[in-house]
Amino acid sequence: MNLLDIQHLKKYYATHKAVDDVSFAIPQGSIFGLLGPNGAGKTTLLRMITGIFYPDEGEILFDGRKFDPGNDIRHIGYMPEERGLYKKMKVGEQVKYLAQLKGLSEKEAKQKIDYWFTKFEITSWYNKKVEELSKGMGQKVQFISTILHDPKLLILDEPFSGLDPINSKLIQDEIFELSRKGTTIIFSTHRMEQVEEICNQIVLVNKGKKILDGSVKQIKHDFKHNLFRIGVGQMPNPAQMATHHFTIVKQDDHAYTVKVNADSKTNDILSHFIHHDIPITYFEELLPTINDVFIERVKFTEQIPN
Repeated sequence: MNLLDIQHLKKYYATHKAVDDVSFAIPQGSIFGLLGPNGAGKTTLLRMITGIFYPDEGEILFDGRKFDPGNDIRHIGYMPEERGLYKKMKVGEQVKYLAQLKGLSEKEAKQKIDYWFTKFEITSWYNKKVEELSKGMGQKVQFISTILHDPKLLILDEPFSGLDPINSKLIQDEIFELSRKGTTIIFSTHRMEQVEEICNQIVLVNKGKKILDGSVKQIKHDFKHNLFRIGVGQMPNPAQMATHHFTIVKQDDHAYTVKVNADSKTNDILSHFIHHDIPITYFEELLPTINDVFIERVKFTEQIPN
């Protein structure tokens, strides 16, 4: 079941097409990557999904019905890239205030704050002002404020910005745990290695249009270039490597990167090495990274006229 269905959304500013007929679906409980270069239309999409902007055309379905910003916003948690904490407020009062805006009673908010502040080891900061927080500490407080009301949809825009590796791992573990419990998560970032590590599915937008979507695993498979890495116990002489089955792309110490030719198969690589009695230490297919796919598709669409 899909928690969110985006159907032919359009949003124009004068003659600029910020979002131009974009459609995709986000399954419940998935971690969904929203990707694109600067100015691609990601922020406008997020603002329509959160009810800040209304689409000029198209429709958003939330939990199986037409999205009603006035009511459905209480089921959404949004952590924008630009943080929104009030610097002069005390940390605890700030989080409690935001929780009550989302419909929690003062008692419910206090209980949840105690739980999360203890879990994130920030109880000693409860009565300190927000302006005293480091960037990383502020990020943890902002994350807690975003999830305190147990949203069905959690939107995270660059959530690891300013965090050290330990606290990045803390937030990442919570993202996985929330997803496991059924929270649907939209994850927007420029860090492609994080997308590959965290997301189940992605959509890539550029110039306001969707140019790619699907599961991370399938996309990497679809954009592979038939490259393989093979390690050898000893380097063969050049004559032993002459074959029509593959082309050597790169040669390192005790390893080759090869591209299988169109009329050959993977087993032909292994057969060639075995036939020449070349000891094999490992053999693996080289799939593109999401970063590779991102660059390839964006460059391709940049060549297409508007």
